Amino acid sequence: MALPRQKPESCSTICTRSIAEKSGSGLVLAAERVGADPGHLAKCVLSPQIGRDIEHFYDQVVEQFTHRLWSDQNRHDGDRFRLFSTVRNAVGGVRVLYPGSFVDVAASAVYPEVTYVDIDNRTPRFFRDTSGVTDIIESMGGPREHVVEFLHADYRDELPLENESFDLLVSLYAGFVSEHCTRHLRVGGTLLVGPSHGDAAMASIDRRYQLTGVVVSRSGSYNVSANQIDTYLVPKKPVDITPELLHERGRGIAYTNSPFAYLFQRIA
Repeated sequence: MALPRQKPESCSTICTRSIAEKSGSGLVLAAERVGADPGHLAKCVLSPQIGRDIEHFYDQVVEQFTHRLWSDQNRHDGDRFRLFSTVRNAVGGVRVLYPGSFVDVAASAVYPEVTYVDIDNRTPRFFRDTSGVTDIIESMGGPREHVVEFLHADYRDELPLENESFDLLVSLYAGFVSEHCTRHLRVGGTLLVGPSHGDAAMASIDRRYQLTGVVVSRSGSYNVSANQIDTYLVPKKPVDITPELLHERGRGIAYTNSPFAYLFQRIA
């Protein structure tokens, strides 16, 4: 039986869609430069119909971009969510500062208020998609009521944040976060720091910090332990650890016992 023929699109519809598709990328970029809505800009410079088509085009582009970046970040599905859940169960806290975060919004599925800081030029576009970011957070079981703030900045510069106003400072594969951002962590708050890039070693010689626990990983799950805490941060070879040495090396110290991450409490 012959299938019914689809009604052909009108020339005006085809023309409009083509203009929208070809103009979409340029208009999106132009709009982002001036902080305008692409659809509204299209209505002004082209026509209302093309503006609506551009809005639809833009929504699709934004959604694809947001989820592509999140897929790159979340390659080990749910791994960071499990990490942050374990840490919060151990040390509590409400407000988190996450310098060098890229687009790791897993923290917002666990903590009510998170401030992300990153210099990557793709991150502002990601965080502007508030509905897409909310969808990602909710997909991990996070609350719909949450506070997500983003600063497109180098954390090594002075940040427009209050001192001693965060409960948790996150330093994961982002350099010497503790050296520059400890002032924003309250006394009694916690630094979560990975073993790479030297920041755990930097915190170990910082008198404002005391090692209180370690995060251990086994088969994709995490646990916090304070057992035999004195067996950690022991170098395999004798070395005089100084900030100058760590900056010169740009990496961590080889320790006899290395966990997935360290938990330091700010004590001063």
